[in-house]
Amino acid sequence: MNRVAGSLDQRDTFEDVVLPHLDAAYRLARWLVRNDHDAEDVVQEAALRAFRYFRTFEGGNGRAWFLRIVRNTCHGGWKPIRTLTDPFDEERHSSDQSSNSPETLMLRTDAAARIDRAIGTLPDRFRELLVLREIEGLSYRELADVMDIPIGTVMSGLSRAREALRGVLGDELKRATTHERRVEETEDEGVVA
Repeated sequence: MNRVAGSLDQRDTFEDVVLPHLDAAYRLARWLVRNDHDAEDVVQEAALRAFRYFRTFEGGNGRAWFLRIVRNTCHGGWKPIRTLTDPFDEERHSSDQSSNSPETLMLRTDAAARIDRAIGTLPDRFRELLVLREIEGLSYRELADVMDIPIGTVMSGLSRAREALRGVLGDELKRATTHERRVEETEDEGVVA
């Protein structure tokens, strides 16, 4: 059977279209709700919605279709059971388990924590754009489909999101540098006294 562009092939199943993207869905939900357990609940709810409405899937990009459901679930009727959140642990969620020196690992962890804090301070739309583009690797077209916005808005939004992230990271680095100088001055004064 030949596949017509944009139409669902009769052989496409829920398992083929949705299940390969569960990890991406979890990562997106994790960034949006900022809690491991709530992200699991969101993905489960989104998968149920995708299954329930799979007959409405008209073919095309299954990943974008499913991530849009995840995003809508996060912003829509889903309510978290808990209100407590825990910080995102980059080390635990990273698949790269190289054997670097403790100093290198500490610097990477510190940098990841700063980026996580910086992304966490951004408005939801900027955070979503950055996570979907930079972490999940969605194309501009996929982003437009997931977020239901024009591709030009995706590009300008990403530009503003990156600029905002640079600003937050710059401010954070300035604060850290100032703090380090104060600690050094305090240590130097303690040695002189």
